[in-house]
Amino acid sequence: MNSLTILDGGMGRELKRMGAPFRQPEWSALALIEAPSFVLDVHSAYVKAGADIITTNSYALVPFHIGDARFESDGEMLADRAGKLARQAANRSGRSVRVAASLPPLFGSYRPDLFNAEDASRLLAPLVKGLSDHADLWLAETLSATQEAEVVANMLAKDGRPLWISFTLEDGAPDAAARARLRSGEAIEAAVALCLEHGVAAVLFNCSQPEVMEAAARQAKAAMDAAGRSIPIGVYANAFPPQPKEATANETLLPIREDLDPAGYLNWVRIWLDAGADIIGGCCGIGPEHIEAIARLRS
Repeated sequence: MNSLTILDGGMGRELKRMGAPFRQPEWSALALIEAPSFVLDVHSAYVKAGADIITTNSYALVPFHIGDARFESDGEMLADRAGKLARQAANRSGRSVRVAASLPPLFGSYRPDLFNAEDASRLLAPLVKGLSDHADLWLAETLSATQEAEVVANMLAKDGRPLWISFTLEDGAPDAAARARLRSGEAIEAAVALCLEHGVAAVLFNCSQPEVMEAAARQAKAAMDAAGRSIPIGVYANAFPPQPKEATANETLLPIREDLDPAGYLNWVRIWLDAGADIIGGCCGIGPEHIEAIARLRS
C-alpha cells in the first residue's frame, strides 16, 4: 500500500464543526475572510491524520459564493491567503506534505449548463495568480464537463507543475453505479481522452456518491489501457445523499449518510483501490477521522 497517495477531506463542514464563521453564500470562504486561523487548523488536522496532500481553501472563491464585487476586488488576494495557509501547514508538518491549489467550477458546482467559455479564463486568472506562489500542483476539481477542464488545461499548459483534473459524476441515475458518466452526460472515456491529450498528470473523480466511483475508476483504467497510456486515478467521494439534477452543490448544508462513518467509508476505499485508484481522499462530509482510517492502510 506504499504507492497510495492520500488527499485530505472536506473543508467547509470541518470549519463549521470547529466553530468557524460559516454561512451562505460565502460557505468555506467566510472563514478565509474573517477568521483564517480556522483554515490553518483544518489543514493541520488533515496533516496530523496522515494526508500527503492538502488542498487550498479556494473552492468558494468564485462570484457564486463571494459575489461579483468582492471577487473583482479581493479574489486574487484571498487566493494568495488560501495558498499561504496551506503552505504554512505543510511546512510545519515535519514531513513531506504537498499543497494542491484548488481551482473550482467557476459558475456553480454540478451545473455544466451554466458554463460560459467566454468568461471562464477571466475568472480563473486571479485564482491562478494568487495561488501560484504556493502550489506544488494544481487540482481543478468538481468539474462537470470536459469543456471546463479544457479551459484549465489550456491556461496552465506552460506552467510546468502537475495538473490534476477531478470530475464530478452523475449519481442519481438508475444505472449510474454500473456505467459512470460526468454530470454533463459525457462519457468517462471522453474525460480521460482530454486528460491524456493535454498531458494531465492524474484524473480523479470527486463530490459524488461512493457507489458510482468504482465504475468510474474501472472505466478510466480501461480507457487508458486502450490508449496504451497510464496516469494515476484518484477518488474522493462525498457523504451526502444524491441531489436532483437541477441542484447546485453547496446551496445548503445537507445531511450526512450514517453509513459513511470512517469504517463505512474505508470499505469503499478498498473497492476503489481494487478498481485501480492510486489517490484517495474525501470530499464533503469526509473529515480527519476518515483520512486517519485510510492512512492506517499503509501501516
